Amino acid sequence: MTSQAVDILIALGANLGEPEAQLREAFDELRGLSSTPLRTSSLWSSTPDNCPPGSPRFVNAVAIATPFPGDTPESWLDRLQALERQAGRRPKVVLNEARPLDLDLIAWGDLILESPRLVLPHPRAHQRRFVLAPLAELVPHRVLIGHGRTVAELLAAAPEDSGLRRL
Repeated sequence: MTSQAVDILIALGANLGEPEAQLREAFDELRGLSSTPLRTSSLWSSTPDNCPPGSPRFVNAVAIATPFPGDTPESWLDRLQALERQAGRRPKVVLNEARPLDLDLIAWGDLILESPRLVLPHPRAHQRRFVLAPLAELVPHRVLIGHGRTVAELLAAAPEDSGLRRL
């Protein structure tokens, strides 16, 4: 019996420093963490959502990785947080403040997990166009666990963001 590889969906965002370069560097780092070639979306520009007034625009993307044997969602969370710190991210002072790099674990295959550190699938990804639009480039027909609809269907139903555009 062969086991099917699990895919990890990761949302990337940045709105401080040089966001485009920072996301490309994050892609490079993620390539080294994936046991198969990393799949990456285009870069997208989005208006800040629920952020402090005057927040700069975000650059967003999605990556799909495959864990190595022995990897866990928690070990990946640790690695993603280490990459954020490496890019200059500091502990939050204000909710949704500007940041040089934000890496969110969106899904780990079809795993449903709720722990003090991590909730999978990500509890708000299905409502965020800045996650769904890049994700739809890669896996439009994937059904997001817990929502019963494809990425393309969720994107069509998500709140409008007139400022979202592919770079």
